[in-house]
Amino acid sequence: MPKPDPRPESIALLERLVAALAARGIVSEEEIAAKRAATERASPQIGARMVARAWIDPAFRALLLADGSRAASLFGADMRGQPPLGVLEDRPGLHHLVVCTLCSCYPRAVLGYPPAWYKSQAYRARAVRDPRRVLAEWGTVLPPDVQVRVVDSTAEYRWMVLPLRPAGTEGWEEAQLASLITAETLVGVRLPQPGPALPA
Repeated sequence: MPKPDPRPESIALLERLVAALAARGIVSEEEIAAKRAATERASPQIGARMVARAWIDPAFRALLLADGSRAASLFGADMRGQPPLGVLEDRPGLHHLVVCTLCSCYPRAVLGYPPAWYKSQAYRARAVRDPRRVLAEWGTVLPPDVQVRVVDSTAEYRWMVLPLRPAGTEGWEEAQLASLITAETLVGVRLPQPGPALPA
């Protein structure tokens, strides 16, 4: 169902606010338009491309883990004015699950808008209380010897997951690898699952 158009009075109020900010030199209409365009471009595909690059480029992987915000900027995701982006590296024996226990803090510049389930009170509570059961409901059943580390995304720091590269993807191109990554993978509720190799 399409969203209803904003009420005319809301549009007029927004236009007056933008004009006042521009008149005081706080922000220009061009800057606002650029920020809006960047927000509309944001999607999990950006995060997926970052993960795929990290899987094949050790130098980028090191940058991604050291400074996620800077790594994101190389993919056109401007995180200025936003909390820093931290990247949680899954390893054999360690799996990360991201949750925002207070509201819906989410690295929108690289993942787009948070899905409804991520914002739900049920997910936020159960991910902390019983993460293995939550993961199992997504089809992610981990061996008992794999530690599940739940990480809280906050107003001070946003997180995404760098999952383990699946076996059987040796020789895949970056775009092929990126096709394995979804928003669910990037917060840790699902694992990347290779299908048949895609044509390069």
